[in-house]
Amino acid sequence: MSQRKPFEIGGHSIPPGSKQLVQLDMPEISSEMGMSMAVHVWHGKRPGPTLFVCAAIHGDELNGVEIVRRVLATKSLSRLRGTLLAVPVVNAYGLIEGSRYLPDRRDLNRCFPGSERGSLGGRLAHLFMTEVVDRSSYGIDLHTGSNHRTNLPQIRADLNDEETAHLAECFGTPVLLNSDVRDGSLRGSAAQKGIRVLLYEAGESLRYNEVPIRAGVAGVISVMRALEMLPALKTQRPRRQPFVARSSRWERAPESGMLRCRVPLGADVSPGDLLGHIVDPAGGVTHDVTARHAGVVIGRLELPMVYEGDAIYHIARFKSDATQVADYVDSFRMGHLDPHLFD
Repeated sequence: MSQRKPFEIGGHSIPPGSKQLVQLDMPEISSEMGMSMAVHVWHGKRPGPTLFVCAAIHGDELNGVEIVRRVLATKSLSRLRGTLLAVPVVNAYGLIEGSRYLPDRRDLNRCFPGSERGSLGGRLAHLFMTEVVDRSSYGIDLHTGSNHRTNLPQIRADLNDEETAHLAECFGTPVLLNSDVRDGSLRGSAAQKGIRVLLYEAGESLRYNEVPIRAGVAGVISVMRALEMLPALKTQRPRRQPFVARSSRWERAPESGMLRCRVPLGADVSPGDLLGHIVDPAGGVTHDVTARHAGVVIGRLELPMVYEGDAIYHIARFKSDATQVADYVDSFRMGHLDPHLFD
């Protein structure tokens, strides 16, 4: 078997069978104040695909940062086939400020594929595309809910593509969403280059959520096994088939006031079911929030103060019985709980 070639990135050459932390120079945020994007490169001895795993494209979405750290600590990486590019923080500017956005208020996930001479967001997107994405065969993009919302662990991807759908199932979340790509998104720009990307959504911003983190680590490793980048498990438990949502809708606040949620993530609801109350803090008048559609709650607002029209509950609709989905969600959550959490 011929020796693999070194992996080239950012002016560095990583020999096969080795790992290296590469720092990619990012645009300066002020005079002579440089920043860099850390890329952990594991270049296996044996050939295989190149997978990128990235987090914090939105700087306040932190679960993925911890997921990447735990994946990198996985002992089985010593037997890696192919190459892993792990980027714990893409948008370091936003991370520093605790913000979803870049300093110029742009959303980095609307700046792809970017431009070497464009805006700050365009230049950062261009750096990530050319140095990381363009060198990859597959990708996993780690996210959380935004704007004080929390998400049930879910994969969003182009499920009409057979290989993408297979990898999405292997990730192991209870819910899959067949999601169209958005203009300027990482996933959309990668798809134009034939690079299949899974988007993992779980938990809430500015927090570490243990169950979504554990599920994310297990999902990344499972996908790597499916790609034959890591050895298969000697004994495997039968994997439950995830439920594919055919559509999803947000239930919105009918009035402004203080929200009291009544329904948790993963609950199955029917039209007319009570989801929560909105209370006028001055006059004490209460308005009910009810479901218009049957389905399962996959996202929920956690901030009590709401304005009329705010998105409160994200409900996915399935061809399957919603009760079956909710039961799977319960068993999934229990399977990733810390056994010492309630000691």
